[in-house]
Amino acid sequence: MTRLPGTYESYWMETAEGPRHPGLTDRLEVDVAVVGGGIAGICTAWELVRAGRSVALLEADRVAAGVTGYTTAKLSAQHGLIYAQLRKSFGAVGARQYGRSQQEAVEYVERVAAELGIDCDLERLPGYVYAESTEAVDQLKAEADAAREAGLAASFVTDTGLPYPVAGAVRVEGQAQFHPRKYLLALVADLVGRGGKVYERTRVVSLDEGEPCRLTTEAGAEIVARDVVVATHYPVFDRALLFSRLEPHRELVVAATVPADRDPGGMYITQEQNTRSVRTAPYGENQRLLIVTGEKFKPGVGEVGERYERLAAWTEERFPFARITHRWAAQDNTTTDQVPYVGRFHPGARHVYVATGFGGWGMSNGVISGQLLTARITGEELPWTSLYDPRRLHPRETSSLLKVQGSVLKHFVGDRLRASHVDSVEDIAPGSGAVVRVGGRRCAVYRDESGTAHAVSARCTHLGCLVHFNDAERAWECPCHGSRFDTDGSVIQGPAVRPLEPRPLPGEAGACD
Repeated sequence: MTRLPGTYESYWMETAEGPRHPGLTDRLEVDVAVVGGGIAGICTAWELVRAGRSVALLEADRVAAGVTGYTTAKLSAQHGLIYAQLRKSFGAVGARQYGRSQQEAVEYVERVAAELGIDCDLERLPGYVYAESTEAVDQLKAEADAAREAGLAASFVTDTGLPYPVAGAVRVEGQAQFHPRKYLLALVADLVGRGGKVYERTRVVSLDEGEPCRLTTEAGAEIVARDVVVATHYPVFDRALLFSRLEPHRELVVAATVPADRDPGGMYITQEQNTRSVRTAPYGENQRLLIVTGEKFKPGVGEVGERYERLAAWTEERFPFARITHRWAAQDNTTTDQVPYVGRFHPGARHVYVATGFGGWGMSNGVISGQLLTARITGEELPWTSLYDPRRLHPRETSSLLKVQGSVLKHFVGDRLRASHVDSVEDIAPGSGAVVRVGGRRCAVYRDESGTAHAVSARCTHLGCLVHFNDAERAWECPCHGSRFDTDGSVIQGPAVRPLEPRPLPGEAGACD
């Protein structure tokens, strides 16, 4: 793999340092425990505190530093080619509810930022979904009609601000982009100022759905709460069996400086070329930061380094005046009917709620989650409550559900039938990793730059699929449900909550054989 361009760090993480919050060590009682400190968890906790509830926000690492810290931060109701599909699956009423709820989330963030005086680089711009192929024009026109019927200010256009021609695009007015960490860290500060509790480095590992509910952390602390919200991106508890209805995917991001007068003036996305998304952000005097996303893939599948190289090459070809400065990656989960799950966790749940399946549009959906879940917990109901209800199941989901489960089964069984990913530990080059069979047991082995090999169990601690190595991000990833682990086995991203167990190497006591 050649040297990848840019610093491997999210621009949002680099430019918004947040205060540290303590870990939870004692027993705690609150009205509501919110598990997960991303945009959905933060917005929910903030709304609940404003509604007069005592709230604890529990984050396994740092707030707004997981998936939320690595987004492209489009705050939009324009979610690609979705409204024609929604009209077919949920009817015209369902499509309008989706459009209205998403657009209201955009307006809501602008109002809250003004109310709290948050300087989060918020800009109102049009959103575009475009195609370069003339074969896609009819589909784009149909999408423009469906989006307009759903209540958005949508139109079909052939001119955009991109520096290359397009065959057509759906333009939606009144969308937004912002700095997500600047906005969310301000919400956290206001939450704490109103008496809410925030605990970082507090990984929740178990849930008892009694009355009251009881949560236990990795460190053994107990949280007692009347209501619990699971906002951990991919739910860390499997009792709702949502893992059978969620498909994880990753997308890569490169960011580059461009002259301010070359700003394309909008937010753009195409499904062509395995997705390309383009937007800019303020970046010093007379410059903008061009943020390009694409190369969608399932965690643990494919050569990630090569994907970064393709994305960087596309950026430099289409924007020859750009200079790449950063790169990072984002992960999200898509539901089998393309609408997020926000509401009661499962059919029998009385006091446990979930927010997941944002499909790459976490900014607007995270805001919606806070409003929807707060309404449910305080005894209210929004017009789109049933649309997002996790307990729904539409006939149109069946084929997608079978596809998701077929992919999981392929990895769960197929990866075990492979003799090995490499022949021996000695074959692993410095800076790379592979799954190696030693004495009948599979080890996930990473060799660091100094040449020292580190081995952990190759079985994901979620449901037992075999992990694969991500060569560009140097992480172990589960191709079944998207759990990610550091090279030492520690959890980077759920649904797994337990680390990969260390494994001695051949020649060491208790080795992999």
